[in-house]
This record gives sequence, structure tokens and C-alpha cells, in this order.
Amino acid sequence: MVGNSFGRVFRVTTSGESYSGAFRKSESVPPELWGGLVVIVDGVPAGVKITSSIIQEELDKRRPGQSKLHTPRSEADKVYIFSGVMQDDTTTGAPVAMLIPSSDIGDRHIEQHRGNKELLRPGQAAYTYYKKYGEHSDYLGAGRASARETAARVAGGAVAKQVLDRLGIDVLAYTVESHGIKAGPFTYEQAKRNYRTNEINCPDPEIAQKMIEDLLQVIKEGDSCGGVIEIIAKGVPAGLGEPVFDKLSATVAHGLMSIGGVKGIEIGEGFGVAGKKGSEMNDTPYYDKETGRIRFKTNRAGGMLGGISNGEEIRIRVAVKPTPTILQDQLTVNVQTLEPVIHKFASRSDPSLVPRVYSICEAMVRIALVDSIIMSSGLRSITEMDSRWDSL
Repeated sequence: MVGNSFGRVFRVTTSGESYSGAFRKSESVPPELWGGLVVIVDGVPAGVKITSSIIQEELDKRRPGQSKLHTPRSEADKVYIFSGVMQDDTTTGAPVAMLIPSSDIGDRHIEQHRGNKELLRPGQAAYTYYKKYGEHSDYLGAGRASARETAARVAGGAVAKQVLDRLGIDVLAYTVESHGIKAGPFTYEQAKRNYRTNEINCPDPEIAQKMIEDLLQVIKEGDSCGGVIEIIAKGVPAGLGEPVFDKLSATVAHGLMSIGGVKGIEIGEGFGVAGKKGSEMNDTPYYDKETGRIRFKTNRAGGMLGGISNGEEIRIRVAVKPTPTILQDQLTVNVQTLEPVIHKFASRSDPSLVPRVYSICEAMVRIALVDSIIMSSGLRSITEMDSRWDSL
């Protein structure tokens, strides 16, 4: 398996599956070493303050089992920093390695997955993983395709957040749609004020309550639903991203589309551009005397032009599909007998990814931004250019 790293200079590598360690339980080995998730963050600047509590704060945003809207799987997601941090809790410049043990992998749940391993779960990666890895495919809780893997991403994103905080860059994600119930639009200030004030993380309290009530009804039906997450990156300087294949828009899209369950992405007006004229779409530039730089009267481009940041807020929306595992009978096929089977897959899954996936979206955008900042600053340091361009 390749493709477990994201980033070019600031690079996050993750390892671990849904039930890592399920077959390695031992009385002679501490439970936290049976298995779990590992993340290594390379390219971290020296002198960045990193503590377990800082990482834990981000992990707690996506930690399961905290709400009736979540999967009943209850993982502590306690993080241990192994390396890269020394005196005064600051980074040394070496890779930062972290471990997140899995604690809720009971034998009952293992047997449940073992009993279903020959049945393809509709909407999940079981078929494609069998095609790629055959009999070696990890059938326990979707293995590497499980949302469990994303805890490692959030830990890596927490390191990136510490770098961005020093630069005055804030990344915020929140729910704007759940099962067709829509909210917004929101300003950054509105979203920040109501960030994480309800179980579904929607900045409009009234719409949030409607979303929650609807989702509870969907849960009663044994079904699941999708939604839309919006992400704002504020304080991003102009000039980030490399033309052609490594545009900032492409890097961010890569990170977000790598999240399981994300099926679509829009930047700025997104698909709305298809119905506009150029005169309606173009953002008018002007010189802002207060800030002393070029600004834009509107932000239909979503903070990027030519794939490079233009100094305005970066605005992105991602569409998240309904969780595939539902508590209803579904028609599938047995990979051994090739016979059709009607089966109810009774495993622990979120009825909606929306209440927790926002934290993963934040993490991937943060990683992409830090990577682009380091790339840009490195290239800029050896580029001969009139300093007047810096003042724009």
C-alpha cells in the first residue's frame, strides 16, 4: 500500500486501521501498545510549542461516542508524543511522531466483522480492497478505509495549527447543510462566534436544532444522511501555491478529497460559476489604503486566482455522502459463493459524518497551507524580485 503521506515539505504520514492490534492482545504488553494509529509529521520548524494537550484539543473535536449523533464506539483517542519535542515542549526540527492507541476493539465486535467478511458492504470500499489486496484485505471495520484513520490526520493538523497560529492564520469548518436542510451564508465572524456551540456544529442555532431533530429521525429509521461542510481560511497571505500542477487550490482539493466520504468540492462560487457571465463572476480589484494592499470588492473566486492565494478569505465547501453502513436490510453478494444475499450490517457507524468530519477538513486544509507556506518562502528567498511587489 502506497500513498500514505500528504505534503511535499511539511509532510504528514499516517499508519493504522480501524481495528489495529485486534490480533495482538497480550497480557505481557500494555494495552496502549496493542495497536492503534501512528502519525509522523516531517518538516516541522524548530521552536514550535507542541504538547499532548494541544493535540488532544483537536482530537476531541472528532472523538467518537460523545453524542447521540455519533457512533457508539467509544475511543479515548489519547495521544502520546514519541519524538521531535524536547525542552520547554518545543519542537527540535526533527520529525514529530505521535501514537493514538485504540481502546474499544472488543472481541464481540471483531467476531461481528469476521462473520460478515465475505459479504460486500454496499457503498463501502470492501469490493475495491478485495480487488487490490485479495484474501489479505483487512475486513475488520473497513481497515485502512475506516474513518478511524482520520484521527491521525487530525493529530498532524494540530501540529500545522500551531504553525499557522504564529502567522495569524485561522482555519474554521462548520456545517451548512444536513440532509437537505440548509443554513447560511455566514461571515467568518458569525461562524467563529457560534463555532461548536451545538452537536452538529452549525452556526445558526435554530437551523442546527432542525438538523439535529431530522438526524435523530433518520437514526430511528436505521438510515444515514449526508451534508455539506464549509471551510474558511482567514489571514492567508497572497502568493501561496505553485502554478500548473501544484496550485494551492489543487493541493487543498487533494487533501480534502482524500477524506473518506467526501464526494465533491467547491471553491468560491464553485458550480455556481456555470450559470454566470464573466461580468457577474469577476472580482473587482482596488487599492485599500487602510491595509496598504490590493483587495477585491467581492470574493466569488474563494480567495484563489490562478490557483494561487490572493489574500482574501479562502472559502471551500465539501459534500459528504451518507454513511454506507445502515441498520436496514440491503442486497449484496457473497465474494466466495457469488450468490446474492440480503443482509443487515449491524456494526458501529456514525449515522452522519457531518457532526465530526469538520475537524478532519480543518486538519487537511491546515496541512496544505503550511506545506505551501514553506514551499513559497523557500522559493521566494532565492528569487530576485523588486521589493515593491511585496507592498501589494
